[in-house]
Amino acid sequence: MWWFQQGLSFLPSALVIWTAAAFIFSYITAITLHHVDPVLPYISDTGTVAPEKCLFGAMLNIAAVLCIATIYVRYKQVHALNPEENRIIRLNKAGLVLGLLSCLGLSLVANFQKTTFFAVHVCGAVLTFGVGSLYMFVQTILSYQMQPKIHGKQVFWIRLSLVIWCGVSAFSMLTCSSLLYNGSFGADIVQKLHWNPEDKGYVLHMITTAAEWSMSLSFFGFFLTYIRDFQKISLRVEATLHGLTLYDTVPCPVNNERTWLLSRDV
Repeated sequence: MWWFQQGLSFLPSALVIWTAAAFIFSYITAITLHHVDPVLPYISDTGTVAPEKCLFGAMLNIAAVLCIATIYVRYKQVHALNPEENRIIRLNKAGLVLGLLSCLGLSLVANFQKTTFFAVHVCGAVLTFGVGSLYMFVQTILSYQMQPKIHGKQVFWIRLSLVIWCGVSAFSMLTCSSLLYNGSFGADIVQKLHWNPEDKGYVLHMITTAAEWSMSLSFFGFFLTYIRDFQKISLRVEATLHGLTLYDTVPCPVNNERTWLLSRDV
């Protein structure tokens, strides 16, 4: 049995691979058509102009669904491992809410382009990266609470390192983007897809985009730490029938009598 066939480990694997593919394919398409500069464009800029925006939106919507599934399985796993720990249960529920909000933000980023609906796009980015960072932080706290009884200390330290990486990237991106979009560099900067080293704000732009890509990589790394955990869990759907028919009321007795007579004649 391959490693991705064990338990539900294929979920975080598929999430990371699919999301990375969405970024890469959109980037290649945008570069090929000269819609963005090849050196560190915003991730969302690679999905701003058709046809790459169609690919970007469709693939990130699927990524959001995969992310919801991954976050829910993680929630159920932590709940099953700690059925009587009230503090862990509260943190686990908070993590579920934060994770789902982050998925909503990912869908908003995918479907509302920066150059068209800037406010909605920024709101989606805040949910994706900001709330997503809080989700990672909560999961790291849960990992600390569950070690060494549930898993080893190594998992906690890896996740803590990724959270610190994410936090540094988030701080850099927030600081530089606030300075870049405060109006000092022109009102049309939101629509700007091509940058030259001579442009005002070029350095801030490069730091912001580098921080955005760095933050995305920290997210990828964090979800990859779920693979080993998900190898030890499986979920199944069980159907429970509340009746032998799909009628709202009991069928007419005549139908039952006809059925009985036919079966008797046979």
